[in-house]
Amino acid sequence: MKKLTTALMLSSVIAAPAFAQTWHMPTPYGDGNLSTQLAYSFADEIKNTTAGDLEITVHSGGSLVNHTEIPRAVRSGQVQMGEIFMGILGNENAIFKHDNIPFLATTYSDAEALWEAAKPEVSKTLEERGLQLLYTVAWPAQSLYSEMPVNQISDLSGSKMRAYSPTQSRLADLMGTVPTTIQTPDIPQAFSTGIIQAMITSPSTGVESQAWDYVNHFTDVKAWIPKNIVVVNKRAFRRLDKSTQDVILAAAERVEKEGWEKVAERGESDKAKLAEAGMQVAEPSEKLMSELKEIGQTIIQEWQAEDPNAVGAILKNYQH
Repeated sequence: MKKLTTALMLSSVIAAPAFAQTWHMPTPYGDGNLSTQLAYSFADEIKNTTAGDLEITVHSGGSLVNHTEIPRAVRSGQVQMGEIFMGILGNENAIFKHDNIPFLATTYSDAEALWEAAKPEVSKTLEERGLQLLYTVAWPAQSLYSEMPVNQISDLSGSKMRAYSPTQSRLADLMGTVPTTIQTPDIPQAFSTGIIQAMITSPSTGVESQAWDYVNHFTDVKAWIPKNIVVVNKRAFRRLDKSTQDVILAAAERVEKEGWEKVAERGESDKAKLAEAGMQVAEPSEKLMSELKEIGQTIIQEWQAEDPNAVGAILKNYQH
């Protein structure tokens, strides 16, 4: 029944005339997530500013379209816009991996600088796919969850580690673990059934999935700061009148600014919630950090080799 309902909703979007004023925006994360909360705020601003002439319905938690299918759904026009974790596009083009590279940018100021360096190429590549970039939302820094204390990489040897992007799969390989693709809603079951024993993700994901129910240790390695991107079907956007386009772009600019302002605070508050729920929250050992940073350098070199020109330009602009 759910599949039938989804199919009917999508078919109605496809059949809708160009002047339809209700748009659909699937997102992969639940309502407690900062990026989803910002998506609702974005939709509310557009509805209010246009006096209801354009209403955007946010479908959170993968309820309308599965995460991995959202890029295709927006490209094909099944939905007008959507939110995705940028790293999942890494197999399509190396530039989408820039914010998943371990220890390339580990502070929020560095992550913003890296985004400014990558944004022109990301925008261009999305437009070649019929998509227009609207805004980004950064995640809190990604750190290590494990069933046991981890003081060195060998402590994880042979463990099955969650991977949510091509770069994470490579990281898991280099750490001597087994990469296993698990989407956010499936994390608790994957841990409880032994499908995975470790993951590197944000404090926010840990809180939303109640990590304390299935894992004991959080080691705050702050390996990278990834982003979600919100994109719109380029043809759908261009069919709007100029004033409505301006409303969307203004709302996007505001939401992106608010997201960067709130992400650090959300990361710290969610980390505190992990500790309050009984998890062991610890700083990493020097040995662990040294080993992880060495792996990070390997991944940076491999990433640059994928597309020396485009990746090289991003690194040059970032490391000016």
